[in-house]
Amino acid sequence: MTDDDLFGCCVTLTDKASLVPWNETLRGFLAHSASTAQSLGDTLKIEPDFALGHTCRGLFSLLLARRELFDTAAQAHAKAVACSTENPVTKRESLYIDALGSWLNGKPGEAVQAMEQVLAKWPHDALAMKMSQAIRFMLGDGPGMRRSLERTVDAYREDHPASGYFMGCHAFALEEAGEYRLAEATGRKGLELAPDDAWGLHAVAHVYDMTGRPQDGLSWLGGKEQAWEHCNNFRYHVWWHIALMHLDLGNFDEVLALYDEKIRSDKTDDYRDIANATSVLMRLEFESVDVGNRWQELAELAAHRTGDNCLAFADLHYLMALCGNNDQEAATLLVGNMEQCHNHRNGCEMSAIISHPGLAAANGLEAFRDQNFENAYHNLIAARPEMQFVGGSHAQRDVFERLTIESAIRAGLGPQARNLLRERDLHRGHRDGYSESRWVVLDSNRMPSRVPDNNDLAAIDVA
Repeated sequence: MTDDDLFGCCVTLTDKASLVPWNETLRGFLAHSASTAQSLGDTLKIEPDFALGHTCRGLFSLLLARRELFDTAAQAHAKAVACSTENPVTKRESLYIDALGSWLNGKPGEAVQAMEQVLAKWPHDALAMKMSQAIRFMLGDGPGMRRSLERTVDAYREDHPASGYFMGCHAFALEEAGEYRLAEATGRKGLELAPDDAWGLHAVAHVYDMTGRPQDGLSWLGGKEQAWEHCNNFRYHVWWHIALMHLDLGNFDEVLALYDEKIRSDKTDDYRDIANATSVLMRLEFESVDVGNRWQELAELAAHRTGDNCLAFADLHYLMALCGNNDQEAATLLVGNMEQCHNHRNGCEMSAIISHPGLAAANGLEAFRDQNFENAYHNLIAARPEMQFVGGSHAQRDVFERLTIESAIRAGLGPQARNLLRERDLHRGHRDGYSESRWVVLDSNRMPSRVPDNNDLAAIDVA
């Protein structure tokens, strides 16, 4: 038996009752809902041989970038293949199975291409649309996000059930491309159509971060808790954005309160939650704010993730926690495991990224911890041209940009720090609070300086 899901895509089912929780799974995935896993579980209870359901279980597991979940994903893939052999599936569903297999084989880029094959024939498939963006996000492929969405835009008129979520994804891709006005307008319109779209809401928050409008950002997010209170741990990331806005305004006590009461209200070891927390603490320490013993809790969790090596972005934030707590033994173990990725890449795309730029950035983090600022600068500047490929957004990776600038300033590399700040200001089109304060330091002539050497000049595009 086949039936159409809420997006009008044919799915291979044997019991019509399973379509209700399956549609809830689709809506939940688009909205980052905490209920998504439960809805998928309910679907598979009714429909235990639903190949696409098992495939999504595998894909959702891999999105979490946890080593132990690779086994879960592999089991889901094996089950999906077995089910599709016993009960033939549609071509669309088989492409999802191919995507999961490719990712398990270390090639998430091929998984993206499988999603693009789906969208080429079924552009209205919002599950593929969202999955393509989610994997591209982990690969740092902002331009690919935009191209994918703009190829399918005609399928998402306002009568499409996912039109608001599509606009939220498009707004984020536009923001990452520097199209700030269009991103803001698109995100606002999307939220009108999908009031529970935390992704679209946060895309507009990204615009305010990148354009230096923290007060406008707080006004935008204020009173819209219904858009993220239903979320999985993505809700902590929205609070992270609010904390960054207060940080830019110099409201450090408010940042610490948000950290304790919202960002780390649950002491999870999900890499996204660790990234939220570590990047806030590091930014605060750049401003000479005493963060107390908050690094310790993060480091204790990170010490158990030193062997993950699933995603450079995750490894670097685990390392940030370990360096923040001066846990040298666990940090050395993590960096050693990253070096093993360099030695044994075997065609694995994520291992290649961990090898470079991940390893250079990791060495920079360790050198900064040891107050060897010139060494930190040289490692970070080597990583910098390709840092986008570790994944995440411009706002998330900005902590590494600040780290590079801090290293240059503290090493007495005034010309290099100036070039980095000029380039950062040019990209954002303004000077935010961080930039203004660093220009004051550089213009005060109170710091030592040396003439940049050829390696420095080759590493920086002078604005």
